[in-house]
Amino acid sequence: MTFKPITGNLLPNWMVRTTDRIMKYYTDRYLRCDPVILERPPAPQPGHKYLLYAHVPFCETLCSYCTFHRFLFKEEKARAYFVNLRKEMRYVKDLGYDFTGMYVGGGTTTILEDELVKTLEYARELFPGIREISCETDPAQIATPAFRNLKGLVDRMSIGVQSFDDRILKLTERYDKFGSGALIYERLGQALDLFPTTNIDMIFGFRGQSIEMIQRDMDLLVQLNPRQITTYPLMVTSQTRRSVKGLIAAEGDEIAEQYKTIVNTLGEHYRSLTSWTFGRTRDEGFDEYVVDNDEYLGVGSGAFSFLGPNLYVNTFSLRRYNNRIERGLTGVERYQHFDHHSVLQYRLLLSLFAGRFSRKYFREVLGTPNIERALFKEMAALKLIGAIRQDPHDPDNIIVTEKGKFLALLMMKAFYSGMDNVRAELRKPLKEVDM
Repeated sequence: MTFKPITGNLLPNWMVRTTDRIMKYYTDRYLRCDPVILERPPAPQPGHKYLLYAHVPFCETLCSYCTFHRFLFKEEKARAYFVNLRKEMRYVKDLGYDFTGMYVGGGTTTILEDELVKTLEYARELFPGIREISCETDPAQIATPAFRNLKGLVDRMSIGVQSFDDRILKLTERYDKFGSGALIYERLGQALDLFPTTNIDMIFGFRGQSIEMIQRDMDLLVQLNPRQITTYPLMVTSQTRRSVKGLIAAEGDEIAEQYKTIVNTLGEHYRSLTSWTFGRTRDEGFDEYVVDNDEYLGVGSGAFSFLGPNLYVNTFSLRRYNNRIERGLTGVERYQHFDHHSVLQYRLLLSLFAGRFSRKYFREVLGTPNIERALFKEMAALKLIGAIRQDPHDPDNIIVTEKGKFLALLMMKAFYSGMDNVRAELRKPLKEVDM
């Protein structure tokens, strides 16, 4: 594996700020979901491949900077929820769906290991096409005896660490929840061999997070040698700004230097899977399942589905979700249709982010013979700033440069922040009875 370190500046600060403004314009324009009365989700289309997403919205404590859909854990409510989650999976099966893979997100997905085990076993029974199950957890859960019951059921376990630096752990309110960086590191060493793929989630982009802190985190990861590492940039949403007053995020030039440190350290030992994910091989799954799955169906409260050109969102009310599923209905309460041009823009973003940009994909899958003509402004701008260039050996392949990968990281960060803002808006009307 040949690796060439990044040298020089990736993007000037003005371009970072401009990217944020452009992405905010598009996310505000497109990421709006209207109320809908849906009798049933659309049936699967012949020849299409789908991924199943299941959401588990419970945590023992709630981090102030997190905008994922989650509730404070109450065992009775959580057990009732898992029962309805399995009912919704049966409902989806009866519509005719099968899936190539399953991703379980949260919340803390492993908060009730016995219920999760039942759910995963049921998923494999219902959907024989599932080849891989990915799941998320935290450093406290991996220390519990019951955690080992997931061995043999989960193919890829992603553990949210964020940092080994105690100052960052205290800043993010994780030190009291999960212990010191040294303790977390020790626990990780005991969990790495339980699953075919163990992924370690890290976060950079915190204010006060020095290059030395980043370098130490990366060096510790290299020593630990997990199969996969994901290094997310901190995503500051409108809700995050209100809850922590925007004081925890680094500036654009700091993020660029931190990113260079990450890529230059991990790039010597891992392959780049996306702008922020690194793996030992190129053919392994990762957290951003949307990259490799054009269509996915979500089950559970607050789950998103992207089917054809349409986005569907399940109710964020736990009460309404349970009520709808018990009545034999779909959990969907929100809907948005995207025109062909916006779908092309979305897939362009994902192609940049994955570092895999193929004209053949746009031609054969998305019915777009000439991507330069269909997205003229976007493609011209990317070529002008040096984010992409033509592969001299393959007319269908467009090479994404290191500058392009960093640009894609900024764009994906803004896109996910926009999705988090949608979650925050849909959670805002919830009352105590809905939780």
